[in-house]
Amino acid sequence: MYLKTGVADKELVLNVLPSDERRGAGPYALIECFQEIPCNPCTEICPFDSILPMEDINDLPRIDYETCTGCGICAAICPGLAIFILDESYSDTVASVGIPYEFVPLPERDEVVEAMDRAGEVICEGKVLRVNKNVKRQNTPVVTIEVPKDKVNEVRFFQRKKDDKDVLPAADPQGEENLPDTTIICRCENITVGEVRDMIDQGYDNFDELKRLIRTGMGPCQGRTCRHLIMQEITRKTGKKYDDIELGAFRPPTKPIQLEQLMGGEKDV
Repeated sequence: MYLKTGVADKELVLNVLPSDERRGAGPYALIECFQEIPCNPCTEICPFDSILPMEDINDLPRIDYETCTGCGICAAICPGLAIFILDESYSDTVASVGIPYEFVPLPERDEVVEAMDRAGEVICEGKVLRVNKNVKRQNTPVVTIEVPKDKVNEVRFFQRKKDDKDVLPAADPQGEENLPDTTIICRCENITVGEVRDMIDQGYDNFDELKRLIRTGMGPCQGRTCRHLIMQEITRKTGKKYDDIELGAFRPPTKPIQLEQLMGGEKDV
């Protein structure tokens, strides 16, 4: 289900949560990265080596919660915006959630915002506690908001409140307007939703054709991030059922490997 919706279910999240004792001891980082894609900046940036080294760049990141301080540096550098800083020791009734936020303008301290779950549904109000702009490091700003304590493991984004005159109709999940044309759909090859839609309009309505023409799925992740999103665009534009569309050819290696594995030699020969 996660691969089709992009929304992590309760079981996935429970598998990465620290112990109850650690959750009550102070701020901690939570990595909601559930796909094996070639990415490791979080392991390189942690000043406490709390995000454990990977044997393979495709490995899922793991945290040593004995040394993690919840400093937030990893949340600011994660290209997938998959790391959050939680503090369940904030008070008896409220907790804080540090959220990577790429929109402008940034909210102000003490601003009341609408807190949202992983599916983008508003579930409660939150109050902005601080905004780390990361100006010197030029990373993603991290906005920390205060939320009811029982919502700390549900809130993963927020939106600023708008005046009634500024509110637009809700986007249709099945409609094209759900994603603007300028949205990057294939990060590895920097391909936008608009480019994909244009090719589908020209009659190229399967993944392999798009792959040959505009290189979707030919980057380091081999389509593991963008494939299902592109398939959804094909269903919207053509009316075909998702299960009736060919996934495209998978050729080995299906994920990046080290040259030494192909050579069959030792590291220090």
